[in-house]
Amino acid sequence: MSMKATFADFSVDPARLSNAVVTHDRAEFGGSHLTLNAGGTVTLDFEVADPEDIPEATLTVTALVSRLGSAPGHAPIDVLLQGEPLAEDLTVPGGGDLPQDNVFAVPALLLKPGTNTLEIRASAEARSMLRLYRITLDSIDERGRSERALAAQAARNSVFAFRTELRAAHAASSTPWEAAPRLVFHLDRDEHSLPAQLGWRGEDGAESAISFQSNMSDFHGCHRSADGTAYEYRGRLTGDWAFPEGIEETSASGLHRFRTEEGYGGDWHSSHELRLLVDDGGAAVERVTWRDQRGNSGVAMLQAVSGEAGTTDVRVTDVEASDEFAQGGETADNLLTGSRTKWLVHDDTAQLHFTLARSAVVTSYTLTSANDCPDRDPRDWTLDGSHDGRTWTRVDSRAGETFSGRFETREFRLRAPAPGYRYYRLDITDNSGADETQLARVRFVEGPTGRAFTGYYQRYNEGPIGYRGTPVPTPAPVPASLAIPAPLLAADLEAAVQSLTDTAQTLAALATRLRES
Repeated sequence: MSMKATFADFSVDPARLSNAVVTHDRAEFGGSHLTLNAGGTVTLDFEVADPEDIPEATLTVTALVSRLGSAPGHAPIDVLLQGEPLAEDLTVPGGGDLPQDNVFAVPALLLKPGTNTLEIRASAEARSMLRLYRITLDSIDERGRSERALAAQAARNSVFAFRTELRAAHAASSTPWEAAPRLVFHLDRDEHSLPAQLGWRGEDGAESAISFQSNMSDFHGCHRSADGTAYEYRGRLTGDWAFPEGIEETSASGLHRFRTEEGYGGDWHSSHELRLLVDDGGAAVERVTWRDQRGNSGVAMLQAVSGEAGTTDVRVTDVEASDEFAQGGETADNLLTGSRTKWLVHDDTAQLHFTLARSAVVTSYTLTSANDCPDRDPRDWTLDGSHDGRTWTRVDSRAGETFSGRFETREFRLRAPAPGYRYYRLDITDNSGADETQLARVRFVEGPTGRAFTGYYQRYNEGPIGYRGTPVPTPAPVPASLAIPAPLLAADLEAAVQSLTDTAQTLAALATRLRES
């Protein structure tokens, strides 16, 4: 590649740079840009490996001229490469509110191997300030490459915290702002683009809508409290971090992670994971809307996971019962088949031990009544989980349960998902009055925890499409009792390798003796 992505982004201090060394004179950082006074200069040195591979380059200088009171500003610039002018006395439009992209063609003959020098000079006759936001330079064959690289670098830190303030709507400009709760947010669907606008509604009815400076330094917007009172709303950035360290750093709550699908062409298609967090110190969010700096936008309306959406039966590899009616073929193994057989024990209490094929985040389990004798149905029981089959933790407790029919399957949801247990113990402490207890089937269900969402997504210059997601299961922590210290693990591996080596040497010696004999 003849030239790396080349940019200087002055929206932050220090500037974001790629393949660039920047110096300046009579210029200072202005909060979201570099401000050049009259006669000020910015010099950018960049490297080119082989200019013969570049038919032409594209230079983009994003700048804005400040106003002169109510009149447009005036701050002409010269743009030079290796001291040769690309533009002289160029008048950047003045008086607007948005930075202007000024695009120049860079002839290949002006590029040289090694270090090249670009210079931007503000006229000594300038009567207002030149605000320089960014500079990008690309081969014409790769136009936009540096802009994309800049956006990706800027979006590496995607967890943001803001100090916020509120002021009553329509208040006089002299009305003081009042401190409000901190805002922390993170929104990422793996597109490496910073947000431009964000809106959200809490479960209590409070809602906010805000718009950010391009460098995320501050925001302005509006807020309506749960009682309907409207406010102006503003914030100043206090910190930004990469994910997931930023979540821990800010101690923010309410992070959602979703497996997503996009709906188009008459079907649903897997898409990027969506991570979503909005913590404004109030109620949990129920709806989030956004638009990023590339013009993509979306809406996510959150709702509790219901029904069978996203659930999976966890395979059980073994079941053992405290007792069973083996002579009649009514054994515990029948609980795993799903056929119209059953397990029966001649007692009004019993225990069943289940081993899953793998550790799983179980969110519910089902019991299916047997073919006859409703008074044999379990009524009171507890369910315990274990990582090792020896130490048990209570995950559910039921009393006074009934089944309305034969071979009826009832689902029992856990109040909190079981954290990755592989072993379960169902302890039936009483039935519905008989001297025997029976069941036809037991299932364990792994399902997403938290919330799902439905909404839409719209890429820049395209139409809206369906957008939906189900929560990503939270990995279960490894219990301290099962964790293997790293030094011990390394020692065990080293011992195992040495043992194999010794065995191989012994076998080789034996083979040699056999050949000699």
